Amino acid sequence: MKASEEIRKLANKEIAKHSLRFFKTDKGQYGFGDIFLGVRAPKIRLIAKKHIDISIADMKTLIQSKYHEERFLGLIILVNKYAKTKDKKNRNQLYKIYVSSFKYINNWDLVDVTCPHVTGKHLIDKDRTILYKWAKSEDLWTKRIAMVSTFSFIRKNDLEDTFKIAEILLHDEHDLIHKAVGWMLREAGKRDIKKEETFLKKYYKTMPRTMLRYSIEKFPESKRQKYLKGTI
Repeated sequence: MKASEEIRKLANKEIAKHSLRFFKTDKGQYGFGDIFLGVRAPKIRLIAKKHIDISIADMKTLIQSKYHEERFLGLIILVNKYAKTKDKKNRNQLYKIYVSSFKYINNWDLVDVTCPHVTGKHLIDKDRTILYKWAKSEDLWTKRIAMVSTFSFIRKNDLEDTFKIAEILLHDEHDLIHKAVGWMLREAGKRDIKKEETFLKKYYKTMPRTMLRYSIEKFPESKRQKYLKGTI
């Protein structure tokens, strides 16, 4: 059975209805126009595991699907293919497919579960200038990819790009960027709290409150309150 047939067999109208609300698909919201089959992520991951060896063409078809879950499936297959192969040529090809598919990576779940494992991993030992270009994009999801890709660097105790990209996105207007930046600052702080606090002390009074709250979430309560009250 093809991957697309398998996922469509699991379609559930109630879950699809819930997903429409959860992923903000009303007019004017960030997920406007998205269509859902109603399949939960763990089930999609199981299908992806079974179909890791599908052709690149079939994988691309999934990534370009009108159905959110099929895009998720195609992207997870790409992540799995990237992790499985050690061949540089194959990894380059998969990276290029991912980057050329940005317009289909158009919700936070699609971004967050894939970009650290593709763009992030790929750029660990390469020039990262492209991340700064993405961070300055007009597109919400491209900016989020720029920020969340640095999670791979953080895991290697390489924090410089996280702070630099956070600086670029510091005054972005979108809540989903505030959350992504705050999240990555928090992760960086788990590796080096002094560096995170140096950054925060410079910017905490001017950064969006959601960004600040996310970035200090794991701080001791007394210190957290000082940041929130502006008395650090």
